[in-house]
Amino acid sequence: MRASSLSVSIVSFDPDLALLAAALSSLAASIRQAQAGGQLGDASVTVLDNGPQDRFFLRLKELAGCAFADVPGVRAAVLATGANLGYGAANNISIRASEADYHLVLNPDVILAGDAIAEAMRYMESHRETVLLSPLATGSDGERQYLCKHPPGLWTLFLRGFAPAFVRRHFGRPLRQYEMRAETGDGDYAGHFLASGCFMFMRGDALRASGGFNPAYFMYFEDYDLSLRLARQGTLAFVPEVKIVHHGGGAATKGWRHRLWFLRSALRFFNSHGWRLV
Repeated sequence: MRASSLSVSIVSFDPDLALLAAALSSLAASIRQAQAGGQLGDASVTVLDNGPQDRFFLRLKELAGCAFADVPGVRAAVLATGANLGYGAANNISIRASEADYHLVLNPDVILAGDAIAEAMRYMESHRETVLLSPLATGSDGERQYLCKHPPGLWTLFLRGFAPAFVRRHFGRPLRQYEMRAETGDGDYAGHFLASGCFMFMRGDALRASGGFNPAYFMYFEDYDLSLRLARQGTLAFVPEVKIVHHGGGAATKGWRHRLWFLRSALRFFNSHGWRLV
């Protein structure tokens, strides 16, 4: 059987270079293991420099070149977008250039387990109805992160994004339901949900048919919007055998500019997909 092909897009903006180097190294190791197991053939990795001017461009080229220098069949490139296009629009550059069987959208702050790609491809090959796979994630503190979500309501988003910790603790039940903690406990889960953009492993033909990310979302909710559109073509799956460590944080931890982007994208999302209170 022919080994599948993979394309990967990583959008970088003002990166933590040490963390990005570790992410690229983990991706290279995971690609190498999938190739050794026969699941993966050729792969392409595109780092999209979405940052200001060209401060990091040469350093990004150096990091990508070092990470994949000894991985056969991998084409690694760094592209400067020329401006901060937003997360989805920058990823679309790589998505539209890809003809691969699978495409992985990956944050620059995500560390992959060595067998993450092999396990993702193994699941997708045996579940042809699945168009998107979401992994088991832990944070840098070792705590579980729940990447799969039910469609949110206004109250849920306020609690999760803006309420202080003591308020969130008081309303723990609706937040646990939103985070699908019961459904994504230990085993696989297949159905329709909203997946996090930090790691979206997608079937290439379904992703291309969807048109990729909606560039109208500058940041936040572009992953939720894409999840809903992909769900029209097949099933989304949570697969705990695919493991990552995600070092990122939410909008509330990143200052008021991110909160404003969050609110603007939330408004667009609800206008497109329907309003709900809880």
